[in-house]
Amino acid sequence: MTLLQFLRQARQVHHLFVSGALSDSPIYVIGNSSADLDSIISAIIYSYCANNRLPIQSPRPHIPLLNLPNVPAGPELARLRPEFVTALWSSTNFPALRKEEKFENTQHSAGSFLHEHIVTVADFAQSLQDQKVLKQIITEATLVDWNALPCPSKNDKGFGSLTGLSGVSFRALGCIDHHIDEGYMPSADSLPKNQPLIIQPGPGSCASLISRELQQRDLWAEDAAEMTQLAKLALSAILIDTSNLTAEGKVTDVDREAVHSLQSQVERQHAVSATELKWEVDEFYEAVFNAKKYSLDLLAVEEVLDRDYKDWTETSQSSGKKVKIGFCSSVKPIRWIVQKAGKPDQFLHAARSFAASAEKDLDILVVMTAFTAKDGQFCRELFIGVARENEAALEGVKAFFEQASSQLGLIDWSPLDAEDIPDSTGDCSSALNADSPLWRRLWVQTNAAGSRKQVAPLLRTAVAKL
Repeated sequence: MTLLQFLRQARQVHHLFVSGALSDSPIYVIGNSSADLDSIISAIIYSYCANNRLPIQSPRPHIPLLNLPNVPAGPELARLRPEFVTALWSSTNFPALRKEEKFENTQHSAGSFLHEHIVTVADFAQSLQDQKVLKQIITEATLVDWNALPCPSKNDKGFGSLTGLSGVSFRALGCIDHHIDEGYMPSADSLPKNQPLIIQPGPGSCASLISRELQQRDLWAEDAAEMTQLAKLALSAILIDTSNLTAEGKVTDVDREAVHSLQSQVERQHAVSATELKWEVDEFYEAVFNAKKYSLDLLAVEEVLDRDYKDWTETSQSSGKKVKIGFCSSVKPIRWIVQKAGKPDQFLHAARSFAASAEKDLDILVVMTAFTAKDGQFCRELFIGVARENEAALEGVKAFFEQASSQLGLIDWSPLDAEDIPDSTGDCSSALNADSPLWRRLWVQTNAAGSRKQVAPLLRTAVAKL
């Protein structure tokens, strides 16, 4: 079965389940709330290989569910995640294994294709509405690229729901993740036999862990044209998350071994397929990277902030107050985002509106940027703003700075970007460093190895331990 045949079938199975036509629930494979390339592709490659093969004692269909509560599969998904479109197109159209699987790497063509092959959280909610499903649905899930649902059950460990899909209760049957353990998953003994429970911080990409696990379980066929499509797709996620295996502090042997194995598989298949289409891993990486980088040009400021976003809620030990922290990641420098807004005060207005929206409702907003400067150096910036009056939030970010500034190498901000940004951006340093009306700070983060996986736990811990 080709990758696109599987995705189309998975969407059809989803609709059968919602309509009540299935006697057994499928298993949804769900990535984290940022819905970045690694989360999306981790869900797809695991679903493909586990489909009707796991759990061992009762194999069932697996459906990749993209964790986008406000974005249906179609042209809007293609607009907001063009790097996924490029990765999927490059993986399935060079060569296409079936004539009907050809599509163009454009928003219109790819949008129509995604509508027939992908399920997002927004699609799930819409299908419940279309079918007039009023009762609570209970189904099961495997979590990838995270290890805790955002709305956990108060009574049952491993149960919970997704933002934007409160009408569905998921029971977590397994997990493969490279973030810190949130303590959400039940013990391995309580999961169905031989289900994965792998929470291993360190590797740059969750797709690296997943491809290794699937290969070790003999669920990954090494020499099949269909699996070459999957290998390319997995490579795109690993290479993007590790900057083509060059990201300092993010690349581990798990990533290197996964890239070597997957790349070898692709090259073997191209050698025996007699295709005239040339495939080079560096060109493949550049195509996906550029699709991600330049996609931000077409987005509004709020969409830039929301594009790679995660949040957590912590409770202060001393006051008992809850603090919701939202993290936005961008591959463009802060001055570029400010320029898109117009001026620093307009950026602040957009950031506060984003944080105050009903969906986000944040106490602390964090914007992390990562980009390459003119001299080729990889750079990071860190902006943190208290989004509303909340003493626990303010004291938490101050404690974070005292405890983590040395570890992260936080220094006074100065522009490092390679963009030709006009002077209309104004004095970012003065505007984005102030105590009133709400506290905010902007730094250069000289420890470029400190990604969100490292920074988020530090801020969360500082808030929780107050």
